[in-house]
Amino acid sequence: MRENTARSLVLPVAPTRGRLRPLGLDEVRITGGFWARRRHTNATATLGHCRDWMEREGWTGNFRAAAEGRIHTDRRGREFADSEIYKLLEAMAWAGASHDGDVAALTDVIAPAQAPDGYLNTAFGRPGQQPRYSDLEWGHELYCHGHLIQAGVAQARARGEGELTKIARRAADHLCAAFGPGGNQGICGHPEIETALVEIARLTGEQRYLDQAALFLGRRGHGTLADIEFGRAYFQDDLPVRRATALRGHAVRALYLAAGAVDVAVETGDDALLTAVVRQWEATVARRTYLTGGMGSHHRDESFGDDFVLPPDRAYSETCAGVASVMLAWRLLLATGEPRFADLAERTLFNVIAASPSEDGRAFFYANTLHRRHRGTVPPADRVSPRADSGLRAPWFAVSCCPTNVARTLAQLPAYLATADDEGLQLHQYADAELATSLGDGQGVALRVRTDYPSGGTVVVRISRSPARPWTLTLRVPAWTAGETARLIDQDGNRRTVAPGTARLTRVFRPGDEIRLELPVTPRWIRADPRIDATRGTVAVQRGPLVYCAESTDLPDGHDVDALRVDPSAAPEDGPGDTVLAPGELAEPHDTAWPYRPADEATAPAAGPEAITLVPYHSWANRGPSTMRVWLPTTPPPTTPTER
Repeated sequence: MRENTARSLVLPVAPTRGRLRPLGLDEVRITGGFWARRRHTNATATLGHCRDWMEREGWTGNFRAAAEGRIHTDRRGREFADSEIYKLLEAMAWAGASHDGDVAALTDVIAPAQAPDGYLNTAFGRPGQQPRYSDLEWGHELYCHGHLIQAGVAQARARGEGELTKIARRAADHLCAAFGPGGNQGICGHPEIETALVEIARLTGEQRYLDQAALFLGRRGHGTLADIEFGRAYFQDDLPVRRATALRGHAVRALYLAAGAVDVAVETGDDALLTAVVRQWEATVARRTYLTGGMGSHHRDESFGDDFVLPPDRAYSETCAGVASVMLAWRLLLATGEPRFADLAERTLFNVIAASPSEDGRAFFYANTLHRRHRGTVPPADRVSPRADSGLRAPWFAVSCCPTNVARTLAQLPAYLATADDEGLQLHQYADAELATSLGDGQGVALRVRTDYPSGGTVVVRISRSPARPWTLTLRVPAWTAGETARLIDQDGNRRTVAPGTARLTRVFRPGDEIRLELPVTPRWIRADPRIDATRGTVAVQRGPLVYCAESTDLPDGHDVDALRVDPSAAPEDGPGDTVLAPGELAEPHDTAWPYRPADEATAPAAGPEAITLVPYHSWANRGPSTMRVWLPTTPPPTTPTER
């Protein structure tokens, strides 16, 4: 791996080594389009919405109660409620100066609750509460400390070190003292502290934080935590990280742990550990990931299923797992430079992260099913909702990890767009944006990106500033272009076909030069691996990076999505706006005394040819209660009854 020489300090992830150097929030600005709209909603609506609900539910008040000595009677929320305050603080730190006042106000609330030795948690350690670290399986103390530390790092990088950063450093020092060599040899039931400790080590240069992260990682997988009904795999405590062959157990825990393992591997130069995580990622993407990029097919334990167990109607696909998947993919991209990691990040961003918040940014999906059989009911606007219900987005949950996780992801999203190395600049995600950085020799480069992606497939890169020497501009050619024709057009009008992976252009660029990448954003049928039992006999539609779905809102009155059958022998076509029109028919099922029939029996006549309207999956349920499905049954081939 190459050593990274930092050009930006405003980085959510700041590895000191790796194939690529990330660009910070001070080097990349999203200026319009799909993500600019969502980031604006996040900054102007979602952050305030989360703050107000946490105050209303008493989660913010827990810190006041702790400082005033009444926490044992007045505490509200789950044992991990503190972490939501910290994730909100992190999101506000990345969101910009307009939220500095909110960060300061919330910091003033939590600061008095920190113990002199740096411990900070409102659920443990005070009179009338369980002792500190007495429930490492479920208590989430280290998890909460991790999010606190990440919030402190965000403040230091985005706004300069302040009181929140000092609180975070005291917490990190406490953890090293409490869990270091000779101390408590336990680990947290919910990984997260590992990434946080590595990041504060990167911020401060303190080796002990990195050493502690490596200690936590090395302790996992040896049966340190108690066995539970889901098995120790739920905690990823059944196998050492290096021996695992796929991500397993609770999906968010598994992905957070893998992200921490990459961080430790990069900072310690442990190529074998990095290789182990890549192997696990490959197996998980190939066998345990939904078309949307979602991960986790078990509701009961929020876990990965076995290979190819991916039922659409039982997809859990937690929003937080989508966030964690993007975190992991980004770290793997920086470490290796391989575009396949950016491919999965793109798929997950557009089809999981973008699907969670409502259009107004004040309601959210916790789980992301791919098939909704019954119309949901509108959740009450003034009460928390069950977290796993996917009928409609809810304003808040008893477990509201997902809204704040989405908020911090959108706040830091510009940092996922581009990287640099000694040779030049790489674009990984496409959005209207302005980028300005320096190359390996310190010479400045700036460019503007203009695109209506993902609606359109043309990406125009205009050079604004460039050194008077050759350098390489690299553009990712998404994996979804396979089988289609993508083209790169240079500033002289030369056109060439480019294959999935990357397209590179090396030359002396001049201000005003324009490079165009033309991606074939047309709807196409997708079939699943036949080993996924639940999707046999169905197809889905994808257009560019967007997965599409049928929603009952677009069907004639009285019809539901289970009446749809599509004809994959004819191609789907673009419809009005961002819709797709799929050739098919309506065949309303009818009840019988016995739900099985001979395979050669003629099928019931359909309601006639239809142009079935499909919408981007991320937009479903924004028009009220509906049924929905991504995987669509196909029209059966003509059959001739067999003579009996």
